[in-house]
Amino acid sequence: MTNNKIYFIANWKMNAYSSLINRLNKVINLSKKKKFKKAGIIYCPPFTLLEQFVKISKRGNIDVGAQDCFYESGFGPYTGNVSTKMIKLTGARYIILGHSEKRTIGDNNNIINKKIKSSINEKLKIIFCIGESYKEKKQKKTYQVIKNQIIHGLKNIKKYNDIIIAYEPVWSIGTGLMPKNYEIFQKIDFIKTILRKKFKFNTPKVIYGGSVNSKNINNLKKIKNVDGFLIGGASLNQNKFIDIVKKTII
Repeated sequence: MTNNKIYFIANWKMNAYSSLINRLNKVINLSKKKKFKKAGIIYCPPFTLLEQFVKISKRGNIDVGAQDCFYESGFGPYTGNVSTKMIKLTGARYIILGHSEKRTIGDNNNIINKKIKSSINEKLKIIFCIGESYKEKKQKKTYQVIKNQIIHGLKNIKKYNDIIIAYEPVWSIGTGLMPKNYEIFQKIDFIKTILRKKFKFNTPKVIYGGSVNSKNINNLKKIKNVDGFLIGGASLNQNKFIDIVKKTII
């Protein structure tokens, strides 16, 4: 692990209802303790719960983010879509973009680039997801794929301080399959090198995501260049989520 702030980003995906919010009390209490001050806890619920999450997050040191946005800014005739301005108005401060589940249903690098620009214009902090599929891994195209996603996703972007890169191998998300620690280290090192050389991003923040849970976190935290974790299913259970934070920090 790095010595800087360690991010724990809870992606609730399409799983949420109001009563789940009441299960955050333990996490809120944890976030206020001094020994967990370096833990950057961010909850990303569905759009329908953003305002409720923002309200309850004020009781602790927790941030709130959206899971996606529409690429057009402001307001307009785009039925069923949510813009970055609308997200900003909820009080949320972060946004997940480029997740493989969105790429699978149509988000290409050009669309993601537009979403990133729109998010920056609204001063939202970005969690930018990249990663290779199992087929691409087998074809030894991993480095080519993630470099392409970075270069095209961040095209003409000039502000990087509020961008966190989430390396998520697509084949590991929700499958229980995990890369070896040295493989994750190599990919994160490669990503940080691109960000420093290509984009002059002096202090890039790169986290890992893909089947992170309370059982494998003791192993994952040994990776020296990782800046945190993007957590899916395990984040729905506050006890499991807390276990991940505690095992990483303590």
